[in-house]
Amino acid sequence: MDGKRLEFKGEEALRELERLTINAREVQETILNDILSRNRETEYLRKHLKGVTDISEFKSRVPVVTYSHVLPYIERISNGEDSSIISGHPIIELLRSSGTTGGEPRLMPSIAEDLDRRTYVYNLLMPIMSKHLSGLDKGKVMHLLFIKAETVLPSGRPARSVLTSYYKSDHFRCRGADPYNDLTSPTEVILCPDSHQSMYCQLLSGLIHRHSVLRLGAVFASALLRSITFLERNWHEFTNDIRTGRLNPTITDHACRAVMSHMLLSPNPTLADEIDSICNSNSWRGIVVSLWPKVKCIEAVLTGTMAQYIPMLEFYSGGGIPLVCTMYASSESYFGVNLNPLCHPNDVSYTLLPNMAYFEFIELENGLRCGDGEEVPKEKVVGLVDVKVGRYYEIVLTTFSGLYRYRVGDVLRVTGFYNNAPQFKFIGRRNVILSIDSDKTNEEDLHKSITTVKDILEKQNYLLIEYTSYADSSSVPGHYVLFWEIKLISEKSEPGNEQCLVHPELIESCCIAIEESLDYVYRRCRTHDRSVGPLEIRLVECGTFEALMDLLISQGSSINQYKTPRCIERGPALGLLNSKVKGCFFSPKDPAWSA
Repeated sequence: MDGKRLEFKGEEALRELERLTINAREVQETILNDILSRNRETEYLRKHLKGVTDISEFKSRVPVVTYSHVLPYIERISNGEDSSIISGHPIIELLRSSGTTGGEPRLMPSIAEDLDRRTYVYNLLMPIMSKHLSGLDKGKVMHLLFIKAETVLPSGRPARSVLTSYYKSDHFRCRGADPYNDLTSPTEVILCPDSHQSMYCQLLSGLIHRHSVLRLGAVFASALLRSITFLERNWHEFTNDIRTGRLNPTITDHACRAVMSHMLLSPNPTLADEIDSICNSNSWRGIVVSLWPKVKCIEAVLTGTMAQYIPMLEFYSGGGIPLVCTMYASSESYFGVNLNPLCHPNDVSYTLLPNMAYFEFIELENGLRCGDGEEVPKEKVVGLVDVKVGRYYEIVLTTFSGLYRYRVGDVLRVTGFYNNAPQFKFIGRRNVILSIDSDKTNEEDLHKSITTVKDILEKQNYLLIEYTSYADSSSVPGHYVLFWEIKLISEKSEPGNEQCLVHPELIESCCIAIEESLDYVYRRCRTHDRSVGPLEIRLVECGTFEALMDLLISQGSSINQYKTPRCIERGPALGLLNSKVKGCFFSPKDPAWSA
């Protein structure tokens, strides 16, 4: 499908969405036929299909693969070989994955028209939102957007994040005026490679336009919360800039200084006093609506592991405005949209768009089966319209840019259909699990177990800010370790004091509740087999997870795509976490179990 076929906006975009979802099977067949026709002469498809473009032969001969099978081709492209080894169109760049869901950042091939596909999804979002919220074209959007410095591969192609690619493209930089997407942040500030200076200027821009902001957000909830924390620490500097009409001298990027100095044309002590009064309150509960009183919603990814940030965002927003998850995307492809954006984040289902790529699905048993090294039975792989409601699947992707039957690693559960297109709840990453013995704890189960104890903490005026986990096998038996950063919310406290105020009995009760919520096999291993030791919670000092983010970003992750890893392995990240531990607490009793 060429770029012109993807240029839809407003009501036209919604009509096209209806057409795509009604004719989902036919659209998918057309997409795969186009991919096979364009790429039939590539080395990869010739190896498996020998020039045949029949869909049934594709499913019979082309294997379902993981990244380890794709990597040799990616390395050859990176080192300068021609795109034709995997794609019939020139590969213009390689896109880095987030790199925080297990292993190093992966590189995904991308062709020019992929930008058209991403733009098509973005153009769908506001027509969908406008069906649920009115007047979104009457103000500004405070979206905190960041780029990551790219690297140049030996081939001369850039390696960068998918969002950096989009923000640097003409699709974003040369976009026309759009009353629904009038950003508070100047493009020059978004494109600043220094994330600290970019964040400072974007927050300052948002404060200057505080009475016009209707939508506020970031790509991921973690980035939005990091920005709120930054604001909490630096609001005095922001009000000083606004009061004096002069930009903080620590902002040294020339483009940022030029555009922000123009925004700060004259002193505004009245606005500075307003912000001073709000930020100087005893509690920051509801700070978002206090600072931006016209905001109608907060937008961010809050599904999967991001769901653990919901309580913090509800705290900062006051709980009175919707938390909106608009779309589902990755470095490999953009997948779908949320057609019910005002639903609670826990209830979000994404409708997959049949024109983005060719989708297949591996049926899973409770989201836990079918590992990387296992051959996938053909009968377990089904097409987009053939999935069954209530069942778990791993998504398999075939793209124009050169991925063929590639296992993305995302586990989804089918919740229903919109016309003939399935709707999925994002469960998590297939390969993020804790395991000591025969126990297997996946990302969703870990999150659910953590969720069970949040009420225990909140009743004592604590919020869980962040967490990750580690399977500690340094002793026998091994045991699960949870690293927690918590915050006292009843009143202002000196940074770092939150941990020493915690009663051991509180954290031990959390250990007990978590173990009781884990599955049958874990509890059997703990109580009967004695093959897993008592769960341990290590409280870390405030700011630890920001330091972890800085470490992982320095190793190649993008601030836009960053997701706190829910499982840590040995290495610098584990060393950093252990260096910040202020207290260790173990479960004082075995969880309940019966044969």
